[in-house]
Amino acid sequence: MKQARRLDNAPPYLFVEIEENIKKALAKGVDVINLGIGDPDMPTPYFVVRKMAEAIKNPIYHAYPEYDGCLEFRCAVAEHYKKRFGVDLDPETEVVALLGSKEGIAHIFFALVNEGDFTLVPDPEYPVYELATALTGGVPYHMPLTKENGFFPDLSTIPKEVIKRSKILFVNYPNNPTGAVADLEQFQKLVDFGLEHDIVVCNDNAYSEFTYDGIKAPSILNADNAKEIAVEFHSFSKSYNMTGWRLGFAVGNKEAISKLKKMKNNIDSGVFTAIQIAGIEALKGCEKFVEGMRKIYARRRDIAINELQKLGFEFEVPKGAFYFWIKVPDGYTSKSFADMLLEKTGVVVAPGRGYGEYGEGYIRISLTINDERLKEAFERIRKLGI
Repeated sequence: MKQARRLDNAPPYLFVEIEENIKKALAKGVDVINLGIGDPDMPTPYFVVRKMAEAIKNPIYHAYPEYDGCLEFRCAVAEHYKKRFGVDLDPETEVVALLGSKEGIAHIFFALVNEGDFTLVPDPEYPVYELATALTGGVPYHMPLTKENGFFPDLSTIPKEVIKRSKILFVNYPNNPTGAVADLEQFQKLVDFGLEHDIVVCNDNAYSEFTYDGIKAPSILNADNAKEIAVEFHSFSKSYNMTGWRLGFAVGNKEAISKLKKMKNNIDSGVFTAIQIAGIEALKGCEKFVEGMRKIYARRRDIAINELQKLGFEFEVPKGAFYFWIKVPDGYTSKSFADMLLEKTGVVVAPGRGYGEYGEGYIRISLTINDERLKEAFERIRKLGI
């Protein structure tokens, strides 16, 4: 059976490959330590689960959900943004509920990008930006994120002919996989660029609550005139340990949100309302819970810093998110090093090449594993003597 041509342009999804490698290793009896996927190892907070248990019994929520998300959920998102970022949002026109942020990220490309249009995407990147571009028939223009530029795109190097044909610019701060955090000045540059060239600027803000060393991540909507051109995506997966619940939202420019809604309304029937009710509970009770999670990840970050330094690896200390972006030793590619670690130690890491051309030479490890297993992973690597 032949597949649609659009799928010919879509490479295998990185995390599916990682999961397949894990399955093969487990089938051989390997004691796998998974540092490859950013799936929080701790449960969804009990107060959220309890609210879901109550909501799911209510027959009113058993009907088709509202396409845009129930108004109560959208109001809760607007209240959260006001409290957390000082940003005013109209829940009717500037907020939409998502089946996880990944769904919304993919759909906004379909809503805005025509075949042959350019998309401005970071490199390294969350692979969905590239995949969505490929599926729409767009052409990705890669903005290198390097150590030298602080893992922030240099907009001055983008060719004018590319800018003229670009419809969307995507960034992700706090950043996966590098751990960089954008400040308000950097967000302002992106917004000004988007306004000047009529390019919708999107920030994937899934890791907004996980920053360290006194840093507090801003929203791109904090920039002046941001709501005239910018959209921000957020997920409940990371902040509230709700990866399996598939709940997120997009906020910002009402015209872009309207186009995203139109795309979604023709594809899905919205988020199960009981899950939205649980999401409201997460937003209301988030501060104490998220602070506790941040402390756990900060402790694990300290463990990783200490162990990586002892092993002699070259890396940047992450300012945000819960990943380390680590240079591979000489003589290895990112994939060959990841393959070797799995084969000889049972430790799974994500090869940097899976995040783009500028990810070659790096691996990404996740801190979503308990302290003891994290230390054991480093001990196994130490025994290799590399």
